[in-house]
Amino acid sequence: QVQLVESGGGLVQPGGSLRLSCAASGIIFSEYWMNWYRQAPGKQRDLVAAITSSGSTNYADSVKGRFTISRDNAKNTVYLQMNSLKPEDTAVYYCNAYYSNDRSAWGQGTQVTVSS
Repeated sequence: QVQLVESGGGLVQPGGSLRLSCAASGIIFSEYWMNWYRQAPGKQRDLVAAITSSGSTNYADSVKGRFTISRDNAKNTVYLQMNSLKPEDTAVYYCNAYYSNDRSAWGQGTQVTVSS
C-alpha cells in the first residue's frame, strides 16, 4: 500500500522559511518522479516543484529562486525548502509520487500559512 506522509507545515511570518518533508512507503521511491503541489482556498491545485528520478528539477515561475526541491532516495523522502515566503504562498501543500497515469499517489497535505 502506497503511503505519502507530509510534515513541516505551519505558520510563518513573511520573509521566513519552512522545510516540508514527504516520506514515502510502498513504492520503489527511486523510480518515481516526486512533485509538490499546492492549493489555496477557492483555487485549483497547482504544481510548485518537481524532481525526476534522475534528480532534474523544475519549478513554477512564482517560486523560482525561493524554493528548492530535493530528494534522498536512501530515506525515501522528498523535501521542499521554502525561503523568502510570501503571503501568497499560503496554501495546503501536497506531495505527489508519479510513475505513470495509473501509478500515482498523493499525500494528505500540510498547511502552510504565511502571515504577520
